[in-house]
Amino acid sequence: MDPTIIHQFPYVGLFVLLVLGVIGFPFPEDAILILCGFLIASGVVKPAPALIVVASGMLMTDYFLYYVGRKYGRKVVAHRRFRKIISARREVRLEKIFRRWGVLAILLGRHLVGLRSQIFLVAGILRMPRARFVLADAASSIVTMTIMVGAGYWGGSTLDLIKKDMEEAQYALLILIAIIAVALLIWRIAVGKLRNDEDGNYNK
Repeated sequence: MDPTIIHQFPYVGLFVLLVLGVIGFPFPEDAILILCGFLIASGVVKPAPALIVVASGMLMTDYFLYYVGRKYGRKVVAHRRFRKIISARREVRLEKIFRRWGVLAILLGRHLVGLRSQIFLVAGILRMPRARFVLADAASSIVTMTIMVGAGYWGGSTLDLIKKDMEEAQYALLILIAIIAVALLIWRIAVGKLRNDEDGNYNK
Protein backbone atom coordinates (compact mmCIF):
# COMPACT_ATOMS: atom_id res chain seq x y z
CA MET A 1 0.00 0.00 0.00
CA ASP A 2 1.26 3.46 -0.85
CA PRO A 3 2.13 5.10 2.49
CA THR A 4 2.19 8.56 0.86
CA ILE A 5 -1.50 8.41 -0.07
CA ILE A 6 -2.47 7.19 3.38
CA HIS A 7 -0.28 9.74 5.16
CA GLN A 8 -1.40 12.82 3.22
CA PHE A 9 -4.98 11.88 2.38
CA PRO A 10 -5.99 9.08 4.78
CA TYR A 11 -9.74 9.09 4.03
CA VAL A 12 -9.33 9.35 0.27
CA GLY A 13 -6.48 6.86 0.44
CA LEU A 14 -8.61 4.20 2.13
CA PHE A 15 -11.37 4.64 -0.45
CA VAL A 16 -8.99 4.56 -3.41
CA LEU A 17 -7.27 1.41 -2.15
CA LEU A 18 -10.64 -0.36 -1.88
CA VAL A 19 -11.48 0.60 -5.46
CA LEU A 20 -8.06 -0.41 -6.79
CA GLY A 21 -8.39 -3.78 -5.07
CA VAL A 22 -11.54 -4.54 -7.07
CA ILE A 23 -9.99 -3.75 -10.43
CA GLY A 24 -7.07 -6.09 -9.89
CA PHE A 25 -4.44 -4.34 -7.80
CA PRO A 26 -2.99 -6.29 -4.83
CA PHE A 27 -4.90 -4.47 -2.11
CA PRO A 28 -7.04 -7.03 -0.22
CA GLU A 29 -10.17 -5.61 1.37
CA ASP A 30 -9.43 -7.23 4.74
CA ALA A 31 -5.97 -5.67 4.85
CA ILE A 32 -7.40 -2.22 4.12
CA LEU A 33 -10.00 -2.60 6.88
CA ILE A 34 -7.29 -3.67 9.33
CA LEU A 35 -5.27 -0.63 8.25
CA CYS A 36 -8.33 1.54 8.92
CA GLY A 37 -8.57 0.20 12.47
CA PHE A 38 -4.87 0.80 13.00
CA LEU A 39 -5.17 4.40 11.76
CA ILE A 40 -8.10 4.98 14.13
CA ALA A 41 -6.11 3.61 17.07
CA SER A 42 -3.13 5.78 16.09
CA GLY A 43 -5.27 8.92 15.91
CA VAL A 44 -4.53 9.48 12.22
CA VAL A 45 -8.23 9.34 11.31
CA LYS A 46 -11.42 9.83 13.29
CA PRO A 47 -13.64 6.76 13.80
CA ALA A 48 -16.94 8.03 12.35
CA PRO A 49 -15.71 9.47 9.02
CA ALA A 50 -13.24 6.62 8.53
CA LEU A 51 -15.94 3.98 9.00
CA ILE A 52 -18.29 5.87 6.68
CA VAL A 53 -15.59 6.02 4.01
CA VAL A 54 -14.69 2.33 4.14
CA ALA A 55 -18.35 1.26 4.35
CA SER A 56 -19.17 3.37 1.29
CA GLY A 57 -16.16 2.00 -0.56
CA MET A 58 -17.09 -1.59 0.23
CA LEU A 59 -20.73 -1.20 -0.84
CA MET A 60 -19.84 0.67 -4.03
CA THR A 61 -17.19 -1.81 -5.13
CA ASP A 62 -19.46 -4.76 -4.30
CA TYR A 63 -22.32 -3.24 -6.26
CA PHE A 64 -19.98 -2.59 -9.18
CA LEU A 65 -19.21 -6.30 -9.42
CA TYR A 66 -22.91 -7.12 -9.09
CA TYR A 67 -23.68 -4.63 -11.87
CA VAL A 68 -21.05 -6.15 -14.18
CA GLY A 69 -22.49 -9.62 -13.63
CA ARG A 70 -26.03 -8.36 -14.18
CA LYS A 71 -25.11 -6.49 -17.36
CA TYR A 72 -22.91 -9.08 -19.08
CA GLY A 73 -24.40 -12.29 -17.65
CA ARG A 74 -22.39 -15.44 -18.23
CA LYS A 75 -20.31 -13.63 -20.86
CA VAL A 76 -18.40 -12.10 -17.95
CA VAL A 77 -16.24 -15.23 -17.70
CA ALA A 78 -14.89 -14.45 -21.17
CA HIS A 79 -14.21 -10.79 -20.40
CA ARG A 80 -10.49 -9.97 -20.43
CA ARG A 81 -10.59 -8.29 -17.04
CA PHE A 82 -13.06 -10.45 -15.16
CA ARG A 83 -12.05 -13.89 -16.38
CA LYS A 84 -9.08 -13.48 -14.04
CA ILE A 85 -11.56 -13.25 -11.17
CA ILE A 86 -13.87 -16.11 -12.09
CA SER A 87 -13.60 -19.08 -14.43
CA ALA A 88 -16.49 -20.71 -16.27
CA ARG A 89 -16.23 -23.80 -14.08
CA ARG A 90 -16.27 -21.78 -10.85
CA GLU A 91 -19.20 -19.72 -12.12
CA VAL A 92 -21.26 -22.89 -12.68
CA ARG A 93 -20.46 -24.17 -9.19
CA LEU A 94 -21.35 -20.87 -7.55
CA GLU A 95 -24.63 -20.73 -9.47
CA LYS A 96 -25.60 -24.04 -7.90
CA ILE A 97 -24.67 -22.72 -4.45
CA PHE A 98 -26.66 -19.54 -5.06
CA ARG A 99 -29.75 -21.38 -6.23
CA ARG A 100 -29.64 -23.50 -3.10
CA TRP A 101 -28.71 -20.94 -0.46
CA GLY A 102 -29.73 -17.59 -1.96
CA VAL A 103 -28.98 -14.64 0.30
CA LEU A 104 -26.94 -16.82 2.66
CA ALA A 105 -24.38 -17.22 -0.13
CA ILE A 106 -23.67 -13.49 0.18
CA LEU A 107 -23.88 -13.32 3.96
CA LEU A 108 -21.38 -16.15 4.36
CA GLY A 109 -19.48 -16.10 1.07
CA ARG A 110 -18.02 -12.62 1.41
CA HIS A 111 -16.08 -13.77 4.47
CA LEU A 112 -14.24 -16.41 2.42
CA VAL A 113 -11.07 -15.04 0.88
CA GLY A 114 -11.03 -15.61 -2.88
CA LEU A 115 -14.80 -16.08 -3.23
CA ARG A 116 -15.95 -12.58 -2.34
CA SER A 117 -15.68 -11.00 -5.80
CA GLN A 118 -16.93 -14.15 -7.48
CA ILE A 119 -20.02 -14.26 -5.25
CA PHE A 120 -20.98 -10.72 -6.22
CA LEU A 121 -20.49 -11.38 -9.92
CA VAL A 122 -22.68 -14.48 -9.76
CA ALA A 123 -25.35 -12.56 -7.83
CA GLY A 124 -25.53 -10.20 -10.79
CA ILE A 125 -25.43 -13.00 -13.36
CA LEU A 126 -28.44 -14.61 -11.68
CA ARG A 127 -30.08 -11.17 -11.56
CA MET A 128 -30.75 -11.17 -7.85
CA PRO A 129 -33.11 -8.26 -7.04
CA ARG A 130 -31.05 -5.12 -6.42
CA ALA A 131 -32.66 -4.28 -3.08
CA ARG A 132 -32.11 -7.80 -1.77
CA PHE A 133 -28.47 -7.75 -2.86
CA VAL A 134 -27.78 -4.35 -1.28
CA LEU A 135 -29.41 -5.33 2.02
CA ALA A 136 -27.58 -8.66 2.18
CA ASP A 137 -24.29 -7.04 1.23
CA ALA A 138 -24.74 -4.26 3.80
CA ALA A 139 -25.44 -6.80 6.55
CA SER A 140 -22.39 -8.91 5.69
CA SER A 141 -20.24 -5.77 5.36
CA ILE A 142 -21.07 -4.74 8.92
CA VAL A 143 -19.81 -8.09 10.18
CA THR A 144 -16.62 -7.83 8.11
CA MET A 145 -15.94 -4.27 9.27
CA THR A 146 -16.54 -5.15 12.90
CA ILE A 147 -14.04 -8.01 12.77
CA MET A 148 -11.31 -6.49 10.61
CA VAL A 149 -11.42 -2.87 11.74
CA GLY A 150 -11.67 -4.12 15.33
CA ALA A 151 -8.59 -6.28 14.80
CA GLY A 152 -6.65 -3.33 13.40
CA TYR A 153 -7.76 -1.08 16.26
CA TRP A 154 -6.82 -3.70 18.85
CA GLY A 155 -3.45 -4.18 17.19
CA GLY A 156 -2.78 -0.43 17.17
CA SER A 157 -3.80 -0.09 20.81
CA THR A 158 -1.64 -3.07 21.74
CA LEU A 159 1.38 -1.52 20.03
CA ASP A 160 0.84 1.68 22.00
CA LEU A 161 0.69 -0.30 25.23
CA ILE A 162 3.83 -2.22 24.30
CA LYS A 163 5.60 1.03 23.49
CA LYS A 164 4.51 2.52 26.80
CA ASP A 165 5.59 -0.62 28.67
CA MET A 166 8.96 -0.54 26.90
CA GLU A 167 9.47 3.08 27.91
CA GLU A 168 8.60 2.24 31.51
CA ALA A 169 10.91 -0.77 31.35
CA GLN A 170 13.73 1.45 30.10
CA TYR A 171 13.25 3.81 33.03
CA ALA A 172 13.18 0.87 35.43
CA LEU A 173 16.35 -0.52 33.86
CA LEU A 174 18.13 2.82 34.18
CA ILE A 175 17.12 3.02 37.85
CA LEU A 176 18.32 -0.56 38.41
CA ILE A 177 21.65 0.19 36.72
CA ALA A 178 22.04 3.31 38.88
CA ILE A 179 21.30 1.32 42.06
CA ILE A 180 23.81 -1.37 41.05
CA ALA A 181 26.44 1.27 40.23
CA VAL A 182 25.95 2.99 43.61
CA ALA A 183 26.06 -0.37 45.40
CA LEU A 184 29.29 -1.31 43.64
CA LEU A 185 30.80 2.06 44.48
CA ILE A 186 29.86 1.70 48.16
CA TRP A 187 31.19 -1.87 48.18
CA ARG A 188 34.50 -0.81 46.66
CA ILE A 189 34.85 2.04 49.14
CA ALA A 190 34.02 -0.29 52.04
CA VAL A 191 36.47 -2.95 50.80
CA GLY A 192 39.17 -0.34 50.28
CA LYS A 193 38.67 1.06 53.78
CA LEU A 194 38.75 -2.45 55.27
CA ARG A 195 42.02 -3.21 53.50
CA ASN A 196 43.52 0.05 54.72
CA ASP A 197 42.50 -0.78 58.28
CA GLU A 198 44.00 -4.27 57.96
CA ASP A 199 47.21 -2.85 56.54
CA GLY A 200 47.39 -0.32 59.39
CA ASN A 201 46.87 -2.97 62.02
CA TYR A 202 49.48 -5.21 60.37
CA ASN A 203 52.09 -2.45 60.31
CA LYS A 204 51.56 -1.87 64.02
